[in-house]
Amino acid sequence: MKYIIFLALGILAYFLIKKIWSKKVWNSPEKDFPTNWRNILIQKVSFYNSLNAEEKKRFEYKVHEFLLNCRITGIHTEVDETDKVLVAASAIVPVFEFPDWKYTNLFEVLLYPNSFNDRFETKGEDARILGMVGSGYMEGKMILSKPALLHGFSNESDKKNTAIHEFVHLIDKLDGNVDGIPSALMQKQYTIPWLDLISHKIEEIYENKSDINPYGATNKAEFFAVISEYFFERPKLLAKAHPELYKLLEEIFNQNMSQRKLLRARQTIGRNSPCPCNSGLKFKKCCGKSHF
Repeated sequence: MKYIIFLALGILAYFLIKKIWSKKVWNSPEKDFPTNWRNILIQKVSFYNSLNAEEKKRFEYKVHEFLLNCRITGIHTEVDETDKVLVAASAIVPVFEFPDWKYTNLFEVLLYPNSFNDRFETKGEDARILGMVGSGYMEGKMILSKPALLHGFSNESDKKNTAIHEFVHLIDKLDGNVDGIPSALMQKQYTIPWLDLISHKIEEIYENKSDINPYGATNKAEFFAVISEYFFERPKLLAKAHPELYKLLEEIFNQNMSQRKLLRARQTIGRNSPCPCNSGLKFKKCCGKSHF
């Protein structure tokens, strides 16, 4: 009886949320991108630093737009501007070359202080989940471990980024199925080659002949999310180790990541350094103005 009640409530919540989304007005930025947000991107996000001046402006706009339309809520943890900007950056990286993209299936990201279990508890031996895309009564929400979010941008050599992983699941889910086939991005002619290649690569993982995260062998959806992390974190290595896989991901995301110069080391910016926004001014007279 309880199961039926929860199921009914979940279905009701789903349709209520869909109704709200259908009437939702998508807010667009009307103010300049905050300088302190730009500094966070400069210090934390290698993808942003690999962009040219025009692309950086476009990335900033999409980050700003995302944060105007999606709440970032801390659950038993504080949420600061760095957390918010990194969540938004994680959302924008996979869809950067789709300028009209909007996450219409997401309205809130919940940040947890630690990993959690499927009952959303942060204590216990089974509290090992780092991220989750909600369904049922949690439809329209995403849960992320705050430490995992920060780790994804502090360690860029491990081919892992939990937040990007979950946003890729959300992209995959847009057609109604989380199945490893991102219909919203993938052209139909690539579907069969993509599925064949996934099956082959999962077999290699099982045979211990792969450097891909073993979690990717769980199913096709997890493989897509795991290999997307690899694509955005270590593209040159992926292109060398798995050229056919890299090429298909390049087609899916419409990005040639192997050509991007991802800056691994954090940039040290002094007051008299040239401003990273390429304005031609010193940092103290441009993006660092509020600090000096």
